[in-house]
Amino acid sequence: MTRHGKNCTAGAVYTYHEKRKDTAASGYGTQSVRLGKDAIKDFDCCCLSLQTCRDPVVTPDGYLYEKQAILEYILHQKTEIAKKMKAYEKQKQTQKSDSRLESKSEERGIAERFKTRENSIVSKPINPFTSGQAKESDSQSVAGTSASTSKADSAAPAAGTSSSQALPSFWIPSLTPEAKPTILKKPSKTVVCPMSGRPLKMNELTNVHFTPLDPSLDRVALLARQERYLCAVTKDTLGNSVPCSVLKPSGAVVTQECVERLIRKDMTDPITGDKLTEKDIIPLQRGGTGFAGSGVGLKAKEARPVMMV
Repeated sequence: MTRHGKNCTAGAVYTYHEKRKDTAASGYGTQSVRLGKDAIKDFDCCCLSLQTCRDPVVTPDGYLYEKQAILEYILHQKTEIAKKMKAYEKQKQTQKSDSRLESKSEERGIAERFKTRENSIVSKPINPFTSGQAKESDSQSVAGTSASTSKADSAAPAAGTSSSQALPSFWIPSLTPEAKPTILKKPSKTVVCPMSGRPLKMNELTNVHFTPLDPSLDRVALLARQERYLCAVTKDTLGNSVPCSVLKPSGAVVTQECVERLIRKDMTDPITGDKLTEKDIIPLQRGGTGFAGSGVGLKAKEARPVMMV
């Protein structure tokens, strides 16, 4: 019976701890790590630039973005969609032209076969005295054609060598003789949110107004603090551990506790006095706190190559 120690190397049993340590040292297998607090963005940071927002806007799903960053993203997506649509239309036109050429070639083939059949029909009466001479001339012509085909077959290897030199590269997949052109699918014209993957429009963005902790502080001094903003109603400090919501009419950020205890009673915006609906209360997506009880998945996995035995 061996000792159950983490650094016991004299045992005959390959322990689970030794297996995990060797797996981490070898670089193979899937590594799972729980993210810490430093690896999580703050609740007031942009989801694209990961920096504190100067002019924040929020989507209907509660993701916070810098206004300039999300507008540049939307414009970039629209230009990419336009390029893909142009390539798709070009491919469509080429496919139409190819189908027209194929239909024309089929019609030509049908017409040529019809002509050959019509020309093979004998319309003159056959003279029995000259039919034997015609048969001899036909046999001579058949012999001449066989000789010509044999000469063509002898000359075929030379032509094959020249054609093999003109073949495309066999090492590049797109240049092989069996390679077919890539068929493009019709691209979607909707711009999707980079975080939620749902359709996103510019008129759906809501401006967000945070209430600073101390209005007398400038931006640099405010960013240097860990606690920067307050609830617009209860004046509670906001952070990653505090669930927050954005009121759409005023853009004010309040805590979820304030929404449940105060705002949902009369469904009125306390800043502007406007009537609220359920869509006007947008829960703000926040990062985790590093604690397991925060309810946010903080486990990251990295897939590495696995050595098969």
